[in-house]
Amino acid sequence: MLSVSLDASPRRRADTLAVEEPLELRIDGSPLVVTMRTPGHDVELAAGFLLSEGIIRDDSDFRGAIHCGGPGTGGAENTYNVLDIALGAGARLPESPARRFTVTSACGVCGRESIDEVERHSSFDLSADASRVDAAWMLTLPDRLRAEQAAFDKTGGLHAAGLFDTATGDLLVVREDVGRHNAVDKVLGWALLQGHLPLTGTVLQVSGRASFELVQKCVMAGVPFLSAVSAPSSLAVDLAERTGLTLAGFVRGASMNVYSHGERLVLPSASASAPA
Repeated sequence: MLSVSLDASPRRRADTLAVEEPLELRIDGSPLVVTMRTPGHDVELAAGFLLSEGIIRDDSDFRGAIHCGGPGTGGAENTYNVLDIALGAGARLPESPARRFTVTSACGVCGRESIDEVERHSSFDLSADASRVDAAWMLTLPDRLRAEQAAFDKTGGLHAAGLFDTATGDLLVVREDVGRHNAVDKVLGWALLQGHLPLTGTVLQVSGRASFELVQKCVMAGVPFLSAVSAPSSLAVDLAERTGLTLAGFVRGASMNVYSHGERLVLPSASASAPA
């Protein structure tokens, strides 16, 4: 790598890069989808992805997974970029072999249909989660997540997601990936494989913005709080409001914006009023 600076001479030096490789997910040998990811925790990634898409609902629907040889290898060489998954009887596969998942950048009618589909497929009612958290504690979560980002320290190129227990304050799991959605899928897949669903009384802290997809993933796993260091999208706020998710954005330093179901937050002043 050539390092260029206006106040110094150009110099060549080694740099550590975040690894990005394709992962093909297969169901009983049939291709389902290809995603770009950082290798590691691939089984968790697959489990979280299938949960988010409504294909599986709990650990009994996920019987196992194995890495197998990639295209052109005849199965003899294991590339670790193909994961073949065995599902249980309760799994619900897409109606056609083509990928039939929620459109992520949809608007208008397409966006509304995606929201309705998420609400039909979710097994958990977030509005029934009576968990409450102290706002001051929630503001500490971005720094606690950042302190656990070992791969980010080396590369500067990875997103992270962390799951926190509201009752104990403990950090339960952290995962990193080049894709922020993948980092969340790895966290939720970990929870599913550990038999922890629904994730009642937890906060999902993410290192980026809060998109519709991330809200969807929380809804499918029963996570009542989503905290992001950056902005949410309008569709994310819409879905969070409709499904009972407490959504906070711009969670930085001593302040945050709460966009939905702020009644779950214990505010620093008794005279302050929570957002609707």
